[in-house]
Amino acid sequence: MKALNKFTAPKAVAPERIIQFGEGNFLRAFVDWIVKNMNDKTTFNSSVVCVQGTPDAFVMQLLEGQSCLYHVNLQGRLDGEVINSLTRIDVISRGVNPFTQTDAFFALADQPEMRFVISNTTEAGICFDDTCKLTDRPASSYPGKLTQLLYRRYKTFNGAADKGFIIMPCELIFENGHHLKECIFKYIELWKEELGADHDGFKKWFEESCYVCSTLVDRIVPGFPRKDIKQIQEKLGYQDNVVVQGEAFHLWVIERASNMTIEQLREEFPAEKAGLQVLITDSEAPYHERKVTLLNGPHTVLSPVAFLSGVDIVRDACNHPVIGKYIHKVQFDELMQTLNLPMEELQKFGADVLERFNNPYVDHQVTSIMLNSFPKYQTRDLPGLKTYLERKGELPKGLVLGLAALITYYKGGKREDGTPIVPNDDQRIMDLLTELWATGDTRKVAEGVLGAKDLIWGVQGDLNEVPGLTDLVTYYLDEIQKKGMLEVVKEVVE
Repeated sequence: MKALNKFTAPKAVAPERIIQFGEGNFLRAFVDWIVKNMNDKTTFNSSVVCVQGTPDAFVMQLLEGQSCLYHVNLQGRLDGEVINSLTRIDVISRGVNPFTQTDAFFALADQPEMRFVISNTTEAGICFDDTCKLTDRPASSYPGKLTQLLYRRYKTFNGAADKGFIIMPCELIFENGHHLKECIFKYIELWKEELGADHDGFKKWFEESCYVCSTLVDRIVPGFPRKDIKQIQEKLGYQDNVVVQGEAFHLWVIERASNMTIEQLREEFPAEKAGLQVLITDSEAPYHERKVTLLNGPHTVLSPVAFLSGVDIVRDACNHPVIGKYIHKVQFDELMQTLNLPMEELQKFGADVLERFNNPYVDHQVTSIMLNSFPKYQTRDLPGLKTYLERKGELPKGLVLGLAALITYYKGGKREDGTPIVPNDDQRIMDLLTELWATGDTRKVAEGVLGAKDLIWGVQGDLNEVPGLTDLVTYYLDEIQKKGMLEVVKEVVE
């Protein structure tokens, strides 16, 4: 089997136009895969410099040992077809370790063709640390490093308007670009004395000539395919040690920066021309709501309903004659009716979600979704429940049953087949449920959970005040105790 490197496999050479903070699985299976597609299908012609996210260089060393070549293995269903593809990604030109190659890191700002900054530094990465200094080599926080890089570029090109960066963070934070921009402004003010006479000019250049976009990313990336790697390498004919596995579905929603138009961003970043599901828009907010509501929302309620019905895998739940109908009802008949995007668009996204749930390559355990289920229900399902009630004048039975199933799951004990029920949440929530179930009174259980506004529901308040909710939750709790979960689901879907 051949080693994988630029001497044994073709590698395209393109101008370095993208600085990528992070070399992890997600960026390589998502952003770099998208860049590869744009290079192949448009005139984008760009390569990526990876800036290492942590001092540990293990992944970067493996990549550099392969001339930064690697393969993406996409698996799943797409438009009714089963996908299991392998694509060689050749867009990473090199890696830079900012901790040991600090001069090389700062020198990225001096390259005139550099245009994009993309990052995935985890949710904790976009943070302001007031101990960072402009003179640090480098600053400890990601926004601090980026501000240093921006200042170096401002100085190198004397504040040229065409040398600003288009900045597109991929961290899983709503309005990630707004948060990142705010951090950069904070550093500019924190370093006012160090910047001296450059302060006002640098701040104006950042405001006017740099473009910070908020984005929403969506692709499940399991990572290195440990159990399949031998078969994959045999199929490739190469010893690729950094194969990354992801689902076939992808979506990148990019909210244009406030100081540029959609057309300008499309021209510079031609992902849509490449036929990719990259949506450049005025606002990511409705798409964030769509993802949380139609992907995460059904996940949260299908898990306890499926588990207590004796079904352990998400795919099996989708294909189950009763649970499958329940998932469809919650998603299409209830949650979808609460959103404000065009129905045709919502239905297409909903169908895509069901295909993703039905991935033949992933045995997604429903119990793995159930960590901290009550906070998840509060953010993913409860807003839809309230909106549905407001719009339709009645409670959405599927969502209420999902809540009753959660409450039942947190009772613990054993399933009918003897499988242990092991809830996992904030200990205070666990203690509350234990205490309530110990009363043996389902009405008290319902009232106690729905009334836990400080512990569970936060700004949503006391849910006992939602008309009819306490009665319906109590009814479903009783029915589940008497008939079993599956029989109650049948009543709801038929």
